[in-house]
Amino acid sequence: MTISYKQLGLVNTKNLFAKAIAGGYAIPAYNFNNMEQLQAIIAACVETNSPVILQVSSGARKYANQTLLRYMAQGAVEYAKELNQGAGIPIALHLDHGDTFELCKDCVDSGFSSVMIDGSHHSYEENIALTKKVVEYAHARDVTVEGELGVLAGIEDDVVADKSTYTKPEEVEDFVKRTNVDSLAISIGTSHGANKFTPAQCTRNAEGVLVPPPLRFDILEEVEKRLPGFPIVLHGASSVPMDQVKAINANGGALKDAVGIPEEQLRRAAKSAVCKINIDSDGRLAMTAAVRETFAKKPAEFDPRKYLGPARDALKELYKHKNQSVLGSAGHA
Repeated sequence: MTISYKQLGLVNTKNLFAKAIAGGYAIPAYNFNNMEQLQAIIAACVETNSPVILQVSSGARKYANQTLLRYMAQGAVEYAKELNQGAGIPIALHLDHGDTFELCKDCVDSGFSSVMIDGSHHSYEENIALTKKVVEYAHARDVTVEGELGVLAGIEDDVVADKSTYTKPEEVEDFVKRTNVDSLAISIGTSHGANKFTPAQCTRNAEGVLVPPPLRFDILEEVEKRLPGFPIVLHGASSVPMDQVKAINANGGALKDAVGIPEEQLRRAAKSAVCKINIDSDGRLAMTAAVRETFAKKPAEFDPRKYLGPARDALKELYKHKNQSVLGSAGHA
C-alpha cells in the first residue's frame, strides 16, 4: 500500500533546512530502533521546542519491521502534540544510508518524507546516475533526497568502510546540478561508530584522553563557496562522551579507545551551511550506560521497564543537551 508522508502528519526537510541555514543551527537527526528511543527523542525535542528528523537505517527496518516503524513515526507526531498541548513540532521521517533505488522507493511509498541515497561506494558517474534516479522518483512525490560525496570510515549498522575519503569540493557543483539532490552529505573528518579514530590518529591530553584530529573546515568552507546556501549534512557526528564510556566500563563493559567529535567543533559546523547533523552512537552509549548501571545496582531486576525506563530518561537528557548546546536547534520548532 502506497501512503504519503502527509497522511502521517510528517513534514519534508526543505523548509526545515532553509530555516536552519538562515538561523545558524542544525536540525538534529536521531536514529531510532524501538519505542524507548522514540519516546526519548520526541520528549527531548518537545521540551526544547526543536524540530527533529527521525532516522531509520536499513538495519532498523530489518530489526523493528518497516510497517511498525511507519506507524511508530505516525504515533510520534501524535505524541508530540500530546506533550506540547496540541501544537506538536515539525517531524520528518528519513531513510539513513539507503544504498539501492529499490530501498529508497519502498521508503517513499511507505510514508517517509525524506530519503538518503548513499552512492559513495560507487564510482562518481555511477553515484550520479543512482542519485538522479532516486531524486526523480522522490521529487514526483514531494519527498526530499540527500546524496553523499566522499566516504566516512567506521561501522554503523550495515555501513562499513575501512578509511575515509574526503569530499572533493571541485565535484560538488557538478554533482548537485546533475542530480538535483536537495542536500549533500560530505566527508570532512567525521566517522561512524564509537571508535571514530585509531590511537595513532590522535594525540593525548594531560589526562591521557585521546584527542581526535580536527575537522577539515577548509573543505567545508570551500564547499560553501561553491554551493552558497545549499544544505550540507554531517554523518558520524557523535561526540562519544567520556562519562558515558566510563560508566559502561565501570559496570562490566569493555569499550577501548572510544573517541568522538568534540562538541565545540560540531557547534561551529552547525553555524555554517551544515543544517543536519546525524547522531546515533551517543544515544546508544547513553542507554547502555544506564542499563548497565541498573543491572550493577539491582542484579535481581528482570522487569524491562525498570531498566529501559532509566535508559530512556538518560537518552532524553542527552538529546536535550545536544539541541540546546551543540546543534542550536532549541527554540526553533
